[in-house]
Amino acid sequence: MTHFDVLVIGSGLAGLSAALRLAPTHRVAIVTKHELMDGASAWAQGGIAAVLDSDDSLDSHARDTHVAGAGLCHDDTVRFVVEGGRRAIEWLVSHGVRFTREGIGGDELHLTREGGHSHRRIVHAADATGAAVQGTLVEQARAHPNITILDWHIAVDLITGAKLGLADNRCHGAYVLDRRAGHVRTLAARATILASGGAGKVYLYTTNPDTATGDGIAMGWRAGCPVANMEFIQFHPTCLYHPHAKSFLISEAVRGEGGLLKLPGGERFMTEHDPRGELAPRDVVARAIDFEMKKRGLDCVHLDISHKGADFVRGHFPNIHATCLGFGIDITRQPIPVVPAAHYTCGGLLVDLAGRTPLPGLYALGEVSCSGLHGANRLASNSLLECLVFSEAAAADIRAAAPRDIPALPAWDESRVTNADEEVVIAHNWDELRRSMWSYVGIVRTDKRLERALHRIQLLQAEIEEFYAHFRVTNDLLELRNLVLTAELIVRSARLRHESRGLHFSTDWPHTLGVARDTVLQPTTGAPLPLHPHAFGQPVPRPAALAERV
Repeated sequence: MTHFDVLVIGSGLAGLSAALRLAPTHRVAIVTKHELMDGASAWAQGGIAAVLDSDDSLDSHARDTHVAGAGLCHDDTVRFVVEGGRRAIEWLVSHGVRFTREGIGGDELHLTREGGHSHRRIVHAADATGAAVQGTLVEQARAHPNITILDWHIAVDLITGAKLGLADNRCHGAYVLDRRAGHVRTLAARATILASGGAGKVYLYTTNPDTATGDGIAMGWRAGCPVANMEFIQFHPTCLYHPHAKSFLISEAVRGEGGLLKLPGGERFMTEHDPRGELAPRDVVARAIDFEMKKRGLDCVHLDISHKGADFVRGHFPNIHATCLGFGIDITRQPIPVVPAAHYTCGGLLVDLAGRTPLPGLYALGEVSCSGLHGANRLASNSLLECLVFSEAAAADIRAAAPRDIPALPAWDESRVTNADEEVVIAHNWDELRRSMWSYVGIVRTDKRLERALHRIQLLQAEIEEFYAHFRVTNDLLELRNLVLTAELIVRSARLRHESRGLHFSTDWPHTLGVARDTVLQPTTGAPLPLHPHAFGQPVPRPAALAERV
């Protein structure tokens, strides 16, 4: 058993920033499945939303967040996050992140605009913001003497008092598989932070990296934590469509800077779906593209920024330009073929404004969590902002907590299992799960499709759990086990929502109800943990100023 003050599971922006904030006073371990730069944060192109311009306001940012969230955002969370925007950017700048600047001497941060935003407020580093931020913080994490980095490790499950038979049910750390050595380690910690990202790999087509397999959501659920709003899966409208391109996202900022969506013949279509055209929120744009593709039998639509000129395109989108050029597409002269793809998990483990789950000692930050910020649809570039604001809050809460003794934790028991005899079962189930989710739980849903999906998921779960019970754990088995559980939570949540709202659109329930409510699922195994007091599961109050817009 190895002791740490804080165990961070995940190495994206939420996990890294929390670790760096805690490292001056705590011994921190960061567990990451691959390398530190392999998570979704490093893939983020657009930027970080923050109110920095004198013509902008916190009220405007909050209003845009509520409108995108289709009436389901929690106003206390929205205010908490947007008010922390300037402080979050200043923290990154103080740590050496080099954002794109403008003005005489480059003394002003360049702000761009994305769909759903009423002002320019996106701080960015060209069109590869995530890589710039992650690269800077990774260097500092590697150099810090109080941070231990456990790369090529994957968490198996959380260790709780309930599982140990203790009266005090807290999280005491996690069992973690060392992928290189092939054995499971016991990591004990006074506080554990789940920052493992979302579950995009539950779908056949996704902009997410291979690591996005719902691990934290599944582990938190198995530990007794409730989840909320899992039906709201954001499909990014514009993923590069090319047989040799793997999950390459075309940033929201391309449309924010004037990119136009067109049919193969060159006709625009977005204004027929929404008066905001290409600047409508992602759920609207994704459904519009899906509608046009199905109506006309298209493989893709086209996103055209070439009218802005070659120098503008190369200057604003150097990474996208270079990548597309590598596939034979010169975006300074021709449009980009694009399709929607699963992009962001808006629901997750319920947390309060300090990032705490109902299980003492366990925190959840970033995409793994449901804080109430995103509602039924995440506003562009609010995700990295949420990571930064909540990591600051969680770190402050952990620093303020009184030290606790950790009980002796048992080692992982492999005495009754053997090596797997047919790992083809894992590959087959993985493929079947992702195809079923894409076919039945996609951008447009029906009750019948959801019923079929749940039936197939439950059959797969039985096979996977039997496999898990009899064979030694591997990375692929653990990811598949977590992914099929996350898929079940998505479908169960979707079946409970008898309306269409935000990212959840059902042809059987096409109207939006007058009262917005969260979908909250509570584990039934063992004594259920209490819900947080800040309104989850209750009607979501709508700010009066938004009554006509949402």
